[in-house]
Amino acid sequence: MEKKRSFPKFLGIALIILVIIGAFVGWKAYQTFIGPSVTDKEEFFYVHTNDTYDLVFARLKSQGIVRHPDLFDFAAKKMNYPSGIKAGRYKLTPGMNNRRLIGNLRGGYQEAVKFRFANVRLKENFAGLLGKSFEADSTMFNDILNNEAVAEQYGFTKDNFFSMFIPNTYDIYWNTSPDKIVARFNDEYKKFWTDERQQKAQAINLTPVEVATLASIVKGEALHIDEMPKIAGLYLNRLRKGMLLQADPTVIFANNDFTIRRVLNRHLTIDNPYNTYRYKGLPPGPIMMPSIASIDAVLNPADHDYIYMCAKADFSGYHAFAVTVSEHLVNARQFQKALDARNIKK
Repeated sequence: MEKKRSFPKFLGIALIILVIIGAFVGWKAYQTFIGPSVTDKEEFFYVHTNDTYDLVFARLKSQGIVRHPDLFDFAAKKMNYPSGIKAGRYKLTPGMNNRRLIGNLRGGYQEAVKFRFANVRLKENFAGLLGKSFEADSTMFNDILNNEAVAEQYGFTKDNFFSMFIPNTYDIYWNTSPDKIVARFNDEYKKFWTDERQQKAQAINLTPVEVATLASIVKGEALHIDEMPKIAGLYLNRLRKGMLLQADPTVIFANNDFTIRRVLNRHLTIDNPYNTYRYKGLPPGPIMMPSIASIDAVLNPADHDYIYMCAKADFSGYHAFAVTVSEHLVNARQFQKALDARNIKK
């Protein structure tokens, strides 16, 4: 009887080795492309304009974005990412694999910045806010906000350019250039000034820019939104009568001293076109960025005969309104006494 041939021992060992190698290669491929890679150390990864792959990889490694940088590097080169760097702000999800991350980076699938702004006092404050939110720094934004030629391009002057920026929330890509961001704000400005709003501006004999300028004064005066239409009505009454606006917030702006809590006679003497105690009519531009509420208050003013107001003595943030000088003086004395009682001298 013929003996069965036995399977050579070395072939069995070789087969085991091949299986082990195959399993290792498969595991390595899994870890490289499909396995969890992104850590929870950062919410976003930023790729700057003109970055090279080496810079991107160095930043990714130094920030601990992925668990195994060497595997990311291998996958990135296999997926040809070094030849397709795209600037942007990329959302990171803990556990995201290299294939997905590299696909997003290579495809430029970034997440827009939800840029929200309100209660901005000065252009340099706005430039700082923009610089913190986007790739360009605050100096670049400050330069463009104070550029007369840019302002004229959109139909404004350098003084009233601030009225073009309507406080709201905007989705804008992080690496958008400053000039394109400003163009975006101009698009939103045009949408904001609907036919209805323009007709209301015409009805009170003001241009949209003048409405924004007056709205900035109303915003500076009002601590409560529900009082804005009443304050707007008062200033419109003064404009119609050809009276000085005599708005304290314009004096504070003219003095460039925002620590002033009590406007004194020495503050009123400054020779500055924004000082509405000396110069009749509206100032050259907004004294702060007007809010939508203050703009709509000017467009929908309360109908009354008041031409005087001062802060209430109870420090509620509301105002005491008056038609005559004598009524106003009574209100003013009460408020001055309240200031003295609290030892507020400046």
